Order: sequence, then structure tokens, then C-alpha cells
Amino acid sequence: MIDLRSDTVTRPTSAMREAMARAEVGDDVYGEDPTVQRLETEVAALLGKERGLFVSSGTMGNQIAILGHCRPGDEVVVGEGSHSVWYESGAGAAFAGVQFAVAGRGGLFDVDELEAAIKPTAYWYPSTSLLAVEDTHNRAGGRVWPLERMHAVVRHAKARGLATHLDGARLWNAAVASGTSPAERAAPFDSVTVCLSKGLGAPVGSVLCGSAAFVARARRHRKMLGGGMRQVGVLAAAGLHALLHHRARLADDHAHARAFAEAVARAPGVTVDLASVETNIVNVDVERDAERVVSCARDLGLLVGASGPRRIRAVTHLDVDRTAALEGARLLVRAVELAA
Repeated sequence: MIDLRSDTVTRPTSAMREAMARAEVGDDVYGEDPTVQRLETEVAALLGKERGLFVSSGTMGNQIAILGHCRPGDEVVVGEGSHSVWYESGAGAAFAGVQFAVAGRGGLFDVDELEAAIKPTAYWYPSTSLLAVEDTHNRAGGRVWPLERMHAVVRHAKARGLATHLDGARLWNAAVASGTSPAERAAPFDSVTVCLSKGLGAPVGSVLCGSAAFVARARRHRKMLGGGMRQVGVLAAAGLHALLHHRARLADDHAHARAFAEAVARAPGVTVDLASVETNIVNVDVERDAERVVSCARDLGLLVGASGPRRIRAVTHLDVDRTAALEGARLLVRAVELAA
């Protein structure tokens, strides 16, 4: 079975499992896990931030950031299709008591579109308090924010008094694809979340970074959300191994996604915007019911997901080589034919 549902489906490599088995551990709630401390320090340094906090997931990292930057009743500006709106189970409303305003279309937006989403200052409006940018943008197909455009948006947000958060679940992909460093991309943001369990192939975990004061507050919010973990160095070790060994190879995932997209785009009955295939995610628009195509693909030995009534998402990752990606493209094309 070829699994292109997500880059979260990877299995730890044998070398990663060895690193986990050898990890030095302690009780992290007491601040005594040395491997977690090394991971937090390493990620913070890579992002140019003062401190890091190991959390169980990107969702937890994003929600802790919202809790740290907002008050109940505030509004968060996001791009269309934001992960915090679509894939975090309404946690922003349930835990932080915030609502969301959408800037622009397609996930990426400019300064004018941000300004249009900010509420006027009056007591009967919600207070727009946070800008949250997603890079790469998942639902847009792994799109990478142009660096200057992203920084211009953040500068404008700060000039308007907003805090800023970067949902960098796939920031590692954005950095590799753009030839920029993670620190360059994260530089203007007050906080940033990066995942270890997506493109990097670790089994679990994200790191939330920011100033020392912000992370101190975030540690309390993590505990409130049930995220205080004990001898968790066995998982942090996987993240450290992934940072050292799996970042550069993300370029392979991007190349495999491009090969997959070009192969599928040649088939009748499907549309792929090849210009939007910038990293490891491919959106495929079909003329059939997407769920029906997904079912047919499964019967053929390919796992993909439907992200809309006529849209299928495929994601390349550590466990998929070029041969598997091309075979996956062939199977998807056949599934579209069978779904007629």
C-alpha cells in the first residue's frame, strides 16, 4: 500500500529508534529531562528565538500561542483555510474564547487584505489582537510565503498593535524550498510553532518558541491543557535525530511531489496547478466525487485523502521514494477512471 495521505504517517527509522532507546531522561514537569532541554534549545536557536517549549502537537502549540496572545472575545486574523480554523476542533473558541477573521483568498494575503480584516477600534467590535500566518500553507497545497511579502504583513500587523504568530508546522519545508533559513522566516514573529512529526518523520511532537517571558507563560498554559509530560526525552530524542538527519532530504520529498503532480496532470479528467506545487503537497482537482475516487484508489493500493467535494490531496514524505510516487500517480489516474 502506498500511503500519500499525509507526511504524518511515517515510521521512525532504525537509527531514530536507536536514538530514542539511548535517550537520557528525567521528569520534564520538574524541568529535569536533559534531552527535552537540548531539543528546546536547539530549535530555539534554529529559529532565532530565546526559548522553546516541547509540546505534543502543532495543534497544542498553536492553541497555547493563542492563549498567550489573546483574551476571550478577541479576534485572530488568519489566511483562508487556516489550520487553526479547519483542523483544530474549534479549540480557539473552546479554550481561548476567540473568533477568527479571514484575510484574502487562497491562504496567502497582502498588507491591504490584512488591513481589511482588522476590526475598527470601538467597544462594540471584537478586538483584533493576533495575526497568525501559516507557512507552508496546508490547504493551499504546501504554498511557501514569499519572504518579503510575509515580513511586510507582519510589520503592518505590529504597526497596528497586533501580536504575531507563525504556524510553521512545515516551516522546514518552506526553508528548504525557498533557500532561506528557518530563522530568517521566523524573525519578525512573536512566537512560532514547528512540527517534528510531519516532514521530519519523528513519531510525535512540536516546539513552540518565543521570548523567555512568553515561553514561561506558555509552560503554564501547556500544563492547563494537560500537556505536562514526564520522561519524554525518548520522544525528544527522535526530534533531535530528525533535525540532524532529515531536514536536508526534504528536497527529495519536494522533487517526488513535483514528479507525481506532472504525471497526474497529463491525465484527462484531472487538473493540477503545477505552479502551486512548491513543496510536498499536491492538490488534485477531479471531475468526480472525491470520496469515490479515494475509495477506488484504496482498492487499488493507494491511500490519499479528499480535502473537498472535488479535490484530493497527496503528500510525499520520508517513506515514499520516486518510484512509489510515480506508481501512486498511475494508481490515482486509474482510480479517477474507475470512479466514473
